[in-house]
Amino acid sequence: MSTIVITCIALMGILLFLLGANVTRHRAIRGDKGPQMPTDPADRLLIAQRAHGNAAEYVPTLVVLLVVCSTLTDGWWLDALAIAAAAARFTHAYGMLRATTLAAHGPVRDSGALFTYLAGVALGVTALVAM
Repeated sequence: MSTIVITCIALMGILLFLLGANVTRHRAIRGDKGPQMPTDPADRLLIAQRAHGNAAEYVPTLVVLLVVCSTLTDGWWLDALAIAAAAARFTHAYGMLRATTLAAHGPVRDSGALFTYLAGVALGVTALVAM
């Protein structure tokens, strides 16, 4: 496994834990002053929860695909996919956390989602082709 792939895996893991810590921070700030499970799309706690939840949905699968592909092949293609996957997840998280509401999409959030899908599909195809 290349250093680039390992670095990207580590960065996505760090991102996931930082997003989780952000949820804890918002819950601590809120305390007993409001709901811990908000439903308002503009609520900062809900935005933090969804940013973490979305990362928790995609990061593990991307990491597994990167590990599987690394055992089957190597080279610039896999390094590029690892960088694309990590960049997409950071972009998506940033786009979500900077949003004023989850009800509206923005170009940063949407491009992060699009590149997450593209990187994931490309990794899946790479795993199938490299078998």
